[in-house]
Amino acid sequence: MRTFSQIDVFTDELTKGNALAVVHDAEGLTTEQMQAFANWTNLAETTFLLPPTDPAADYRVRIFTISRELPFAGHPTLGSARAWLEAGNTPRDPGLLVQECGAGLVEVRRDGPRLAFAAPPLVRSGPVDDLEALAAALAIAPGEIAGAQWADNGPGWVAVLLHSAEAVLAVRPDYALFGAFTGIGVVGPHRAGGEAAFEVRAFVNEGERFEEDPVTGSLNAAIAQWLIPAGIARQRYVAAQGTALGRRGRLHLDQVEGRIWVGGNTVLGITGQVAL
Repeated sequence: MRTFSQIDVFTDELTKGNALAVVHDAEGLTTEQMQAFANWTNLAETTFLLPPTDPAADYRVRIFTISRELPFAGHPTLGSARAWLEAGNTPRDPGLLVQECGAGLVEVRRDGPRLAFAAPPLVRSGPVDDLEALAAALAIAPGEIAGAQWADNGPGWVAVLLHSAEAVLAVRPDYALFGAFTGIGVVGPHRAGGEAAFEVRAFVNEGERFEEDPVTGSLNAAIAQWLIPAGIARQRYVAAQGTALGRRGRLHLDQVEGRIWVGGNTVLGITGQVAL
C-alpha cells in the first residue's frame, strides 16, 4: 500500500479546477505499472513522487497522461508540490521548492496562499506556417486567427490567438482534422475591467482519444512567454480556463525579472492508500 492524494489545481473550490492523482513513495514501481495506473485513474495526469537524483532538488516527479509520459506539465507540478508539502515534507528553502522532472529542475515558490512554478524554457517556439490546417482543426475561418505560435515546453502545444474570449468559448474543434497536432491551445482577450484578462481552452490529442483539458499550466506558461514579450498581455494578468466545461480555473501569470511564473490555488480533495 502506498499513500495517495488527489488534488484539485488552479481553483479555490473542490471540483472547479483540474484534478490530479498523486502516488507518494513510488519507488519500486515500473514505468509500465505507472502508465497502467494513470490510464486507470482516467484523469488528465497522474504523478508519482520519488527521491531526487539531483542533489539540488527536493523531490522527483514522473508525470503520466492516460497514454504517455510527459517531461513537464503545469497542473501536475503545482498539485505534486502541494501533495508533497501536505505529506509533511520540508523543502531546503522555506519559500521555494525545487522539483526534478523530465524537463530538468523546476522551481515552485510559495506566493501567499498560492503556489507558482517558474515556466521552463520552450523546446519549440516561433510562428506556425500552416494557419489553414490550424483553422480547419478548430473549425473556424483562417481570418478568425489573430496569431499563432508554437508554444511547446514538453507536451507539444501550439497556441492560437483569437480576437475575443467569446470567440474562444464558441470553438467546437474538428478532432478528425488535428493530424500531427498533439495539442492546440486557444486564447482570446476578455473585455477590460473583468477578473480575467484572457480566456483559454486546451484541446488534446491522446492518440486514440481527443479531449479538452480543464485547466492547463504548461499551456498558460507558454502563452505568457509569447503574449507578454509581444506586448499583447501585461506583465501580470489572470487567465480563466475551464469555463466551457463548467469549471472555474484561474491562473495567475507574472513576469518577474524576465521569468514567467504561473500560480494558482490548490485544494486537497482526497487522501488515503492505494494498492500499488
